[in-house]
Amino acid sequence: MTTWGALFHDFNPIVVRLWGDWAVRWYGLSYIAGFVICWAMMLALARRRLIAIRPERVDVAMMVIVLGVLLGGRLGYALIYGRELLTGFTASFPYWDLLAINKGGMASHGGMVGAIVACWWVSRGERTADGRVEGRCSVLHVMDVLALAAPIGLLLGRLANFVNGELLGRVYAPPGTEGPWWTVRFPQELKGWQLPPPAAPAGHAPELNPEQQRALVELVEKVARPGDTWAMARDYLIEHAARYRAELEPILSSRHPSQIYQAAAEGLVLGAVVWWVWRLPRRPGVVAGVWLAVYGVLRIVTEVWRLPDAQFGAEGRPLGLSRGQWLSVGLVMGGVLVAWWGWRSGARAVGGWLRPARVDEAGAGGGGAR
Repeated sequence: MTTWGALFHDFNPIVVRLWGDWAVRWYGLSYIAGFVICWAMMLALARRRLIAIRPERVDVAMMVIVLGVLLGGRLGYALIYGRELLTGFTASFPYWDLLAINKGGMASHGGMVGAIVACWWVSRGERTADGRVEGRCSVLHVMDVLALAAPIGLLLGRLANFVNGELLGRVYAPPGTEGPWWTVRFPQELKGWQLPPPAAPAGHAPELNPEQQRALVELVEKVARPGDTWAMARDYLIEHAARYRAELEPILSSRHPSQIYQAAAEGLVLGAVVWWVWRLPRRPGVVAGVWLAVYGVLRIVTEVWRLPDAQFGAEGRPLGLSRGQWLSVGLVMGGVLVAWWGWRSGARAVGGWLRPARVDEAGAGGGGAR
């Protein structure tokens, strides 16, 4: 049994490399899997008449939701965490840094805003050839449907964050000391060493003593290929961490696996709560409101063990809360208002899996709950 953290993170985030930085990654596959599962759930509910979206319109509705989540997530990341993406242009494809999704960067809060806009569009229904509008329903109802399916996508996304070795958790045991079995050593923390020691580390890299600094320099020089800069050799070392595990372990800290905490909270706990609320028919907006409020609370709690984004430095936690936590405070307040709005709307209750009330039985007909 090793004296280091029980798990050494050597997962490869790439499934198949295509060319350059472009590749099929587990992170992208997690999005695809989440969207496919959401589509399958919506189609099953539509065929059972438990939602106001007609089965033949589920495909279009799902395409709109996918577009809303992706655009909202990317724009949200740029506006909240990396505004330089909006003004960065290069001479190579895709030319605009905002479009360089191969380098990552999605914000869950932005994705939620995009999803809400998509739900509004879906709720408007569609115009037929003779000018009639069919399939119109409450936007709160569409939000309820998406809230029911969203936790599985969040679960897969957080697991992909773990595979990527991103969104690192707090240090539990510094380099050179033994961490408990549930901690994880992430080679990705070395990205904080932009220059070789004794230069001060940036980002979330922990401080190293002189002996550990020498070990890091020697290891990076060992793997450096002709023409490599320090950063290039460091990245090569991280990418091939499994090959150099024995040499890396003594200079890595043991961290909270915050990605796993958030996967369990946002996927399993949130999913259980939402399905419990959905078990009986309820007015449009109640499920979405509960989803927003519970997600916000869980995000605030789990980010206690997750480090704020490194680019914010000492400003990463104003008044003790990260930007993600402050945004989640807003979600909690918004969720309470949405649930209250739905409950007071007077609309007929629909849905439920324990005692279903179908759309036509509730008197909503093709228009759904209003």
